[in-house]
Amino acid sequence: MKQAELPPNAKWTGPSHAGVKAPDPILLPDRLRRFGVTAGRLENLAGGHPLEAWLRFLASLSWSQHAVATTLAPSGTPGAEVVARAVGARLPPLAADGHPRDPAWREGLRLMLAEIESAELPPPAVEAIEQLRDMDDDAIERLADQFLRGAVPATEAAAAVYIAAALQVYFTVSASRLVVTELRLLEERSLCPCCGSPSVVGLITASGITPGTRFLQCSLCSSAWNHVRASCITCGGTGKLQVQAIEGDNGLVKVETCGDCHTYSKLLYQVKDMQVDPVADDLASLGLDLLVAEAGFSRHAPNPFLLMGDTAETD
Repeated sequence: MKQAELPPNAKWTGPSHAGVKAPDPILLPDRLRRFGVTAGRLENLAGGHPLEAWLRFLASLSWSQHAVATTLAPSGTPGAEVVARAVGARLPPLAADGHPRDPAWREGLRLMLAEIESAELPPPAVEAIEQLRDMDDDAIERLADQFLRGAVPATEAAAAVYIAAALQVYFTVSASRLVVTELRLLEERSLCPCCGSPSVVGLITASGITPGTRFLQCSLCSSAWNHVRASCITCGGTGKLQVQAIEGDNGLVKVETCGDCHTYSKLLYQVKDMQVDPVADDLASLGLDLLVAEAGFSRHAPNPFLLMGDTAETD
């Protein structure tokens, strides 16, 4: 999951005259709900799903994330002056590949591993836990850096699942403690204004002051931000966009493909199900990713756990 490096340089510039409501440009995550909501949704989606075992493993992982986020709540949130300097210097305040991580994230990892051990896990998942426990702090930090830079060795891919999950908790809790009015959107609108990471999906809202708005969901810190629709989030093109779905499907999950850069991003339509969850429903619609890939399109940015699905496979 390669993290981006482009800095912020803009605020919401949409309509603001009387009678027109502008969408909130940035929505910070709720650490008390984020992972529990995902876990519950994964459990609901798992029953009878072709990838049921994998989804149930991810539900257990999300519950362990919830336990850490709501108890230990590890974070490295910078102070107001640090945030102001970062934004003034055109840098995201929690830059994923530059932020000095607080060692508390490793304690969160250890607590998360202890929590998930109570679940029924497939052998590869258990082996990955043992692998992590054999690592010293330097090795764990090195694997975290490799994950954030999109360069995880194949031999450590299973262990990186837990590293990714622990980093999500750490950055989500950190982002939840920022002050939204001190932030601004990035110049590259496909990147998270809090940590500079790519989005995982776009959620099309069905409620609030501006229903029909697209909010991109951060793959790392769980923040969301507004992105104009009918514009490719990879290249900004508008001429060769198509929104497509599986024929006969209920239309909850679709993809927006771009004929200019040959990438795609997922769209989740809240109007089809108010319980839709950006992380869980993305994972449960892997079949759609496979179909679009077969058509020659590359995903804009991956869900971290879509890269590591073999961890939950049974013998």
